Amino acid sequence: MTAGSGQPHEFETTASRTVYEGAILALRLDQVVMPDGRTAEREVVEHDGAVAIVAVDEDDRIVLVYQYRHPVGRRLWEIPAGLLDIPGEDPLAAAQRELVEEAGLTAASWSVLIDVAVSPGFTDESIRVYLAEGLTEVERPTPEHEEADLQVERFPVADAVEMVLAGEIVNATAVASISALAAARSLGRGPGDLRPTDAAWTDRPERFEARRRAR
Repeated sequence: MTAGSGQPHEFETTASRTVYEGAILALRLDQVVMPDGRTAEREVVEHDGAVAIVAVDEDDRIVLVYQYRHPVGRRLWEIPAGLLDIPGEDPLAAAQRELVEEAGLTAASWSVLIDVAVSPGFTDESIRVYLAEGLTEVERPTPEHEEADLQVERFPVADAVEMVLAGEIVNATAVASISALAAARSLGRGPGDLRPTDAAWTDRPERFEARRRAR
């Protein structure tokens, strides 16, 4: 449909080609029909997607990890997280695995806190964030790569919010998740008022996993 027709425009993709395919992402170029009828090229980064965990203990402290991130060249405070890079793995199972691997913890209570489209202007990456409570310490598997340098700390939730506002936490998922937890509490919403773990995930990425299956 054209602009002004009273109907929403359908952004049809008329052509697509892959220019790079790596271990955790692919880059494709799409030709997309714009509302004025002309075609524009759009760069799209396909990604596995990920899960992340806001883990809160009985003392109302949130678990944060301090991890080196090479693209920004420094360590960042983040929440435990990991890629959905095991074909067919359920997101909740992935989150439970990541909480053990990164923080050496399991949780008795799980719910969906938020879903985050990380940067939808150029990537389909989306992250499902869970709230995990009722924490128990377990043995953490031997870490590899950057995770071998990872530090795990617990901060009062209020302090974590202050770290966000002070620019000490800049990881987008951590910022969104800590802010969402504070917002939920201000609205009087506890875990029972959040979405269940099997709630629909509209924007879960699928293209990169399909590539992996086709290899």
